[in-house]
Amino acid sequence: MIIARSPLRISLGGGGTDLPSYYERFGGFLITAAIDKYIYITLHETFVPEFIIKYSKLERVAQAAQIEHPIIREAFQMMGIDGGYLELTSMADIPSGTGLGSSGSFTTALLKVLHAYKRNLVPNSEIAAQACDIEINRLKEPVGKQDQYIAALGGITCFDFHKDGRVEASPAKIAEETRYNLEDNLVMFFTGYSRSAGSILKDQHERSKQDDEAMLDNLHRTKEIGYASQRALESGDLREFARLMDEHWQRKKARSGGMSNPKINEWYDLAQENGALGGKLIGAGGGGFLMFYAEEDKSKLRHAMRTAGLKEVRFRFDFEGTKLVSS
Repeated sequence: MIIARSPLRISLGGGGTDLPSYYERFGGFLITAAIDKYIYITLHETFVPEFIIKYSKLERVAQAAQIEHPIIREAFQMMGIDGGYLELTSMADIPSGTGLGSSGSFTTALLKVLHAYKRNLVPNSEIAAQACDIEINRLKEPVGKQDQYIAALGGITCFDFHKDGRVEASPAKIAEETRYNLEDNLVMFFTGYSRSAGSILKDQHERSKQDDEAMLDNLHRTKEIGYASQRALESGDLREFARLMDEHWQRKKARSGGMSNPKINEWYDLAQENGALGGKLIGAGGGGFLMFYAEEDKSKLRHAMRTAGLKEVRFRFDFEGTKLVSS
């Protein structure tokens, strides 16, 4: 049995500038971090001449082209695997649709397993590129490249998205003490809402293509916040980073009416009243996880959010990226 895992992620600044509709014209930048919550893919050979695919559904098909799950179907076809006698299963620490980049994590773990099955030695940067090709080019999903690359590479990483499609990754130069403090002071709560980011991202994509001035100005400033967040983290100024998180969230809400809702706004205000120095909703918006930065008042913040009915998910950073657990 072959088992691979890919980490989920939290965006730390500049999110949204990794969509082709923006970076192909202006170049994109963001800083993001992989966390120790994972998607697992297992693959093993069977004695029946069909594909058995297990996720939230069960599929049994004779050919890869008949697989309903679009990412799995495209990955098998990309790899030229169509012989059956295989069973593939996916599992996750966190449900999909919660803003932590699960689709990119799923695709990179899937490709890692399939390359191991075919005995291919492929660097994780190439797996990230192949995952982007599947989601963006083959399936025409209105997504960016952040999720695939941070899942594959791991760490706290800065990404430059060049106009010609190249992705340049570099580890953020954060002192060990700053990293530990950041890890200890970031707290994350599940809102209870799962959602598809497609409609929000599609709206951003279309408005960017149409030269919507408000959208482009918003994304330009978001990219500047990404650079400023990198500088704050690398200089050890975590309070400035927290302030930038809040500005990022205000900009993000202005992009789309579907980015937030009255309940999320209420929870955000509650967190600020109970010690949060800054925060934002992770992912494209509309649900998922609220993440806050707090220092002395973390216990007060945790109590307030638990009382409001939100579940905390504690995490650490992941520096391994997509990897084989068993082969």
